[in-house]
Amino acid sequence: RGGTILGTSREKPFKSRNGEYDADVGQDKVEVIKENYKKLNLDCLVVLGGNGTNTTGYLLSQEGLNVIGLPKTIDNDIVGTDMTFGFHSAVSIATEAIERLHSTAHSHNRVMVIELMGHKAGWLALYAGVAGGGDIILIPEIPYDIDAIGRHLLKRARDGKSFSIVVVAEGAQSVEEAKMDKKDRKKYREKTAKPSIGYRVAREIEAETGMETRVTVLGYLQRGGIPSAWDRVLATTFGTAAAELLARGDYGKMVSLKGNEVGSVDLSEPAGRIKTVPEDHYMIDTARSVGTCLGNE
Repeated sequence: RGGTILGTSREKPFKSRNGEYDADVGQDKVEVIKENYKKLNLDCLVVLGGNGTNTTGYLLSQEGLNVIGLPKTIDNDIVGTDMTFGFHSAVSIATEAIERLHSTAHSHNRVMVIELMGHKAGWLALYAGVAGGGDIILIPEIPYDIDAIGRHLLKRARDGKSFSIVVVAEGAQSVEEAKMDKKDRKKYREKTAKPSIGYRVAREIEAETGMETRVTVLGYLQRGGIPSAWDRVLATTFGTAAAELLARGDYGKMVSLKGNEVGSVDLSEPAGRIKTVPEDHYMIDTARSVGTCLGNE
């Protein structure tokens, strides 16, 4: 089954940590955690999750707790591992959704915008967009130019292609946004990206091209359902690797996959960092090679 069998929490227990890591405003709960750790007579705390979880795991290890991390997120944005479990399942679900949208887009000669998760990294949108046959893919790492998007869509129309699929990561940003500082970018986004970035892109496309454009926000459907066979295998493999670290007393590590090798990295490696899509990544080259527009050409 998918989801979380053990239960979950999004609360960040550290009020502040030398200003290096973001944390929720409120009481620092690290002393409570340490007390409960001792009360339960734990040998080790094994944490499963994304950037926040593994950052918290690292900070707890710095407080003297034995911690082992496992990378679990649909975003695949954890530094130190090539793949996270959850990513493959989300790509499969998003790909199927994109394929289904082809039918309605073709029937009504429309541009269909599908918004996927990925606030700071575009792995999900990129992989699902390529797999599902997206004509345009917009990810946070490559700021988009609406003029370039318009030219691509109009050329497709001139070439006799009556519909287009635009895959947008929720963190996609325009060239203008990318030049702003964090504060101005937030204000601009609050003003223009309502109710979300997919709708803004759709409005921009209609204004630029005159083409009828519709939006689908896939939302939490990406995070539910039955895990793919690959994710089941990866999660099981990571779990056994974590058990081996535990048996050896090799704490302060996160299980990782690099190439075909399952190993581990220090929890300090993923802590407070985001693994973004490099512009020279092979999937970027693949997308461009099959004629996909990435919003800047």
